[in-house]
Amino acid sequence: MATITELTAKDGSITYKVEIRLKGYPKQYANFKRKTDARKWIASTESAIREGRHFKTVEAKKHTLADLVDRYIKDVLPTKPKIAHDKKQQLTWRKEKIGYLALADVTPALIGQYRDELLSGITYRGTQRTPATVLQYMLALSHAFTIAVNEWQWLEDSPMRKVKKPVPSRGRVRFLDDIERAKLLTACKESVSPYLYLCVVLALSTGMRQGELMRLQWQDVNLKDGYLILHETKNGERRRVPLAGLAVDLLRTHAKVRRLDTQLLFPSTTKPQQPIYFKAAWLTALKRAEINDFHWHDLRHCTASYLAMNGASLAEIAEVLGHKTLAMVKRYAHLSDGHVSNVVASMNAKIFGGV
Repeated sequence: MATITELTAKDGSITYKVEIRLKGYPKQYANFKRKTDARKWIASTESAIREGRHFKTVEAKKHTLADLVDRYIKDVLPTKPKIAHDKKQQLTWRKEKIGYLALADVTPALIGQYRDELLSGITYRGTQRTPATVLQYMLALSHAFTIAVNEWQWLEDSPMRKVKKPVPSRGRVRFLDDIERAKLLTACKESVSPYLYLCVVLALSTGMRQGELMRLQWQDVNLKDGYLILHETKNGERRRVPLAGLAVDLLRTHAKVRRLDTQLLFPSTTKPQQPIYFKAAWLTALKRAEINDFHWHDLRHCTASYLAMNGASLAEIAEVLGHKTLAMVKRYAHLSDGHVSNVVASMNAKIFGGV
């Protein structure tokens, strides 16, 4: 039910006060100079209330993007410790740019504009961001909007749904050939860093990330059965990593001279409760081995590539690397083409025989 009350001011001007009362909903008020505008507002507001749109629109006008980012950082990111730092940085950047805007004014067109400026480098210290990086910025904001829609009831819908996301490149695949690998291992063995050679061997033979290696503790290592357990991984699940060959032999030797004042496999020489930092030694080894365009994470690509070339399926590679899906390992598919051909040939020979 709605009522329109005509009010006359001291100067003789007339305004119309509108009150909407619908059972089960808070009263709504508004003032208009024209009676026709008052009637239009009544019709649209009553319709929006019945359809569940009105109060979300009010909330979207009440809260700013800065409010959304601050609440998301405070309430949501603590539940995602592994990605909290990066997501906070990405969301804070957006807050600095358009945090003053009400959520109702954050449109798909505006988000698309900042997407393009990130890609071109206009708004981020003059540095172009890769499509993959820009995608991460957009996914962080998208999840914040989704929470605001579904849990906080601040919005009727997320503006991110209508914004086209950049398509990342196929992904870098840089692995060492036999000569490069031999040269790098020699340089690492000759390094002044006591753990560099062992860490590189472990990285190549298991596909572990550097952070996973550095967090390893002796209680997670089973040299008798040849495996170790990673409790903290990128996807949040524990992973059993098989050990074989040289990696096991080197670990057994390393266990004989382990430090007793720490559980870490690779502790700092001065702060045993913290992992060692050997970036300088790693860069020196690369230089001595004359290897260019190679990063520590590429050792993981080496593992995947060697597995593919030795007949491992994509599912097996994903399991070794700890990926939940095959999407991340499809980049290595071309390296196992020979294995796939052999499988097809074997299947044909079996079902058709000598025909």
